[in-house]
Amino acid sequence: MQNLYTELAPGLTISRALTGLWQIADLERSGNVLDPLTTSLHMAPYLESGLTTFDMADHYGSAEVIAGTFRQKHPLGKNAVFFTKWVPKPGKSSFQETKAAVELALERMQLDQIPLLQYHAWNYLDPVWLDQLFWLKELKEEGLIGQLGVTNFDAAHLRIACASGIPLVSNQVSHSILDERASLEMSTVCNSYGVKLLAYGTLAGGFLSNKWLNSPEPNLSTTATWSQMKYKRFIDAAGGWQAYQQALDILHEVAKKHQASIANVATKYIMDRPYVAGVIIGARLGESAHINDTLRLFEFELDAVDKRDLSTARELLKPIPGDCGDEYRKPPFLTASGDLSHHLEYIPKTFEAVEGPNQSLKVFSGTPWEPMAGYCRAVRKGNTIAVSGTTATHGSLLIGGSDAGAQAAFVLDKLEAAIESLGGKLEDVVRTRIFVNSILDWEPVARAHGKKFGHIQPANTLVEAKLVGDGYLVEIEADAVL
Repeated sequence: MQNLYTELAPGLTISRALTGLWQIADLERSGNVLDPLTTSLHMAPYLESGLTTFDMADHYGSAEVIAGTFRQKHPLGKNAVFFTKWVPKPGKSSFQETKAAVELALERMQLDQIPLLQYHAWNYLDPVWLDQLFWLKELKEEGLIGQLGVTNFDAAHLRIACASGIPLVSNQVSHSILDERASLEMSTVCNSYGVKLLAYGTLAGGFLSNKWLNSPEPNLSTTATWSQMKYKRFIDAAGGWQAYQQALDILHEVAKKHQASIANVATKYIMDRPYVAGVIIGARLGESAHINDTLRLFEFELDAVDKRDLSTARELLKPIPGDCGDEYRKPPFLTASGDLSHHLEYIPKTFEAVEGPNQSLKVFSGTPWEPMAGYCRAVRKGNTIAVSGTTATHGSLLIGGSDAGAQAAFVLDKLEAAIESLGGKLEDVVRTRIFVNSILDWEPVARAHGKKFGHIQPANTLVEAKLVGDGYLVEIEADAVL
């Protein structure tokens, strides 16, 4: 049998097939009452088979409590490796709130240190996401957290975090033969900063399995699980049921060659990627284990012919739009409900608009230069918004380190946040002006601009100019007409 384990970070060895406990929330949402002790006993067969690593989150129902019960009550409990996530609501936060969330997870899982805490941000326009990561870094240094990861981050914001000194070791994202977004810019950022991916959705909620081979398209309006409702949207976005069935046929042929299942081949296809540390396979504790089928992953190899055939299957499908995690941040929302209604109540504006002279509105971003030099971040007069030249400054911090692309991405978020806070939207921008400290940085800056504005294409100027402040590589301003 091939090696079941990999070292995600120094001192943190995980099983390459992780057991995901998100379905505990599904069960409890359906009205099931799960006894922590009884349910926890169903974790033992995974440990006995060498599948040591369990992934959960603060919002996976009582998953953390069940895991903590297993750790304390079962002889194998001390051998289990528990990962969890913190998914705070959008809006202002504090170090105290961050620490309280970590301490609650420690209490629920009955741990002294969380081996890997993964952070999710709903809204990149509000730089509180960076505050929270810096606070988590402090808690790591205190010893409450072993390693830091993120979940559902896109490539640009993973780059910003890493370039700003956040010691991230992983990013958990959707990745499957239906969803190849992680193989694009994300894999490049992972390679640049030594980050590994933990891939979920490799089975697309069970759709990438023998069960659905040659099956008619289902009506999932009443009987589907949350995962099925979610991943049916992925199938639709990837070209629909017929294209999916054609790809499934190819997966089936490869599976027959290896006396394996379609699920094995679909998962192996992703697990073999060099930037993927592990794949996460969901489990309904006490209902469906699939342990033997999971172990089959380590008993065969995909050869060159298999990979060619699977590439052919992939080419039958349309690319999922956007970047990793976009399904939670922008339309089309590829969630179970098709929107964020079961995740969030609302997303507050980043900055508070205040009245200015002559019926104008202004916002301030809190940089030290705004009060010193007597200007605002952006001003609205009538139906026009002007955004001041903006650098990668957050409070007193330089964001993005020496990575010009990371600095530019942060600046563009700040511009968009200012425009939205004044009642506009990114599509209202008609002109941008970019100043780079060195013309050698023009391309990563231009690419960041293209990623933000590619669908809008405002008038633009990019020139080399000497910028004020050590370390600043790019400054951008914008004009918008509502």
